[in-house]
Amino acid sequence: MSKLRRFIQCDVFSPTPYQGNGLAVVVDADGLTDEQMQRFAAWTNLAETTFLLKPTDPSADYRVRIFTPNREMPFAGHPTLGTCASWLHCGGIPKTTGMVRQECGVGIVEVDVSKRPTLSFGAPATTIKEMDPAHRADIMQVLNIPADAVVNTAELCNGPVWQLFELKHASQVLALDSSRVRWPTFKAIGLIAPHPAGSECDYEVRMLAPSSGMSEDPITGSLNAAIAKWLMHSGRMQKPYLVAQGTQIGRTGRVTVTPGGPETVWIGGEVHILIEGNVQL
Repeated sequence: MSKLRRFIQCDVFSPTPYQGNGLAVVVDADGLTDEQMQRFAAWTNLAETTFLLKPTDPSADYRVRIFTPNREMPFAGHPTLGTCASWLHCGGIPKTTGMVRQECGVGIVEVDVSKRPTLSFGAPATTIKEMDPAHRADIMQVLNIPADAVVNTAELCNGPVWQLFELKHASQVLALDSSRVRWPTFKAIGLIAPHPAGSECDYEVRMLAPSSGMSEDPITGSLNAAIAKWLMHSGRMQKPYLVAQGTQIGRTGRVTVTPGGPETVWIGGEVHILIEGNVQL
């Protein structure tokens, strides 16, 4: 039987409300079935919808399940920050002051809440391997990426799997036509390139072919986390940097990336609670 459950819709990874990535959060989701969660996530028509549950790990503050309109995700970045902000907004008190421990499909993810309104999650473990050459060629052909624009490629996995292209210039990343690639023929293509010295942001990032049905994800915390781990692994994470994402679709996404030690990197952004009430579910 359905009941009234507390509901929040928030905006993640932008200093400006309504310019980030929207997230729906069902705050008291215990008792919902997998089918009910997936059906509601499809109805919200957002990239992700999350469901807050009692933790099963005694070290966790809460447990979250993350759904796109089509499937469940083991981990995702803007849902992690948005869910954490919603839990705090509804009166959640961390077991450890300044640090929330979120239980999700990849295990425990730590969220630093000591510097609000910016929240930052610890990037989860990321596997790095060479991209399949044939798949790389297919992506380059369909997106019309010139060979001389490509600096590096890699396949990264931190729950989601990313086909990452590093290009020479941010303008090359921004010039690509995202409508050329759609899920499931092409899966989660990440792009990164530096902005000119002296720009507001250090890098431009895009994520194409998301499973939500859009051709481009506005701001993608999990992709930025995987990229940060890749840069750290290759010895290129020398200092904090700022990422712009969503530029080409009219968003002002801003993601902070901060090294925290030899194996630790924090992915941060602001969260705005925009809608709250109850949902019959």
